Amino acid sequence: MTFMNLQKLQQKLLAAARLNPPSDHVPFAFEKRIMAHLPKQIADVWSVWGRSLWRAAVACVLVSALLGGWSVQTVPSEKTDLGQAFENTVFAALDEHPAINSYEETW
Repeated sequence: MTFMNLQKLQQKLLAAARLNPPSDHVPFAFEKRIMAHLPKQIADVWSVWGRSLWRAAVACVLVSALLGGWSVQTVPSEKTDLGQAFENTVFAALDEHPAINSYEETW
């Protein structure tokens, strides 16, 4: 197996390239063929994300406005003091067990 000298190969290739210089002539409709391979419209990823996020923001504002209006329209059936409701919840266990008479035993 013989290996070629890389320097010699490079010199031969450069000599062959110098003998065949490139032409200034451009083939017919070269630009049109190249442009046909390019996509017509390049989609910008950031603009697609931006458009989607603005649509989502509008939808969120509409949902918030609808729920806010609905919560203003609903009126509670009875007004209960929050302190009284908390006390009833905490001492509900005492009402279930009548054998426990004092509050100290539950704590």
